[in-house]
Amino acid sequence: MIDPGKSVQQSAKKPEPVAALPKLITGALFGLVFGFLLQKGGVGKYNVLIGQLLLQDWTVVKIMLTAIVVGMLGIFPLHHFAKVNLHIEPTRVGANIIGGLIFGAGFGLLGYCPGTAAVALGQGSWDALFGMAGLIAGSWIFAELSGWTKRTIETWGDLGKVLLPDLLPVPRGVFVVGFALALTVILMLLQQFTTR
Repeated sequence: MIDPGKSVQQSAKKPEPVAALPKLITGALFGLVFGFLLQKGGVGKYNVLIGQLLLQDWTVVKIMLTAIVVGMLGIFPLHHFAKVNLHIEPTRVGANIIGGLIFGAGFGLLGYCPGTAAVALGQGSWDALFGMAGLIAGSWIFAELSGWTKRTIETWGDLGKVLLPDLLPVPRGVFVVGFALALTVILMLLQQFTTR
C-alpha cells in the first residue's frame, strides 16, 4: 500500500542499475561485431577512405549501400507488422548542412570518420587517436552549445519527422522495394566497373 504522505514520485520504484547491464553487454557485443566486420571490409584503412574521397576506391560506398538495402528490407517489414518502432529524428535542413560540412571537413582532414577511426585505432593505426580526441572535444563543444543550437540552428528548415516515402505519392512498401532494387542495381554496376 502506498503511504499517503509520500508523493507519487517518491513511491515509484527507481530503476535498478543492474537492469541496464544486459543492454550494455548486448550493445558492446554488437559494437565489437560491427567493428570486426568494418575492419574485415577494409574501411579502417586510411588509403581506402582517402581513395573514396578521391573517387578512386568505392569500397566505402559499396558497404554503405549494402547496409542501406539490408536495413530497409529488414526494418520496414518489421515496422509494418508492429515488431519494431521507428525512431525518426526530425529533418532540420540548416543543422544537416552545417553538421555535414563539419563532418566532411573532419573526414577530409583526418581521413577517418568516427566509426572508421575507432576501427583504425583497434587495428593499431595510432594516427586515429587524433580523430578520437577531436571526436571527444567536438562532443563536449556540441553539448555546451546545445541550448543555443536548439533555439537557432535546429529551427532553420525544420521539416519534422519525415521519410522519403512520405514525400512521394507512392505507398511505403512500393517505395522500399523499388528503392532497394535501384540501390542493388547501382551496387552491381559499381562492382562491375570498379573491379576491372
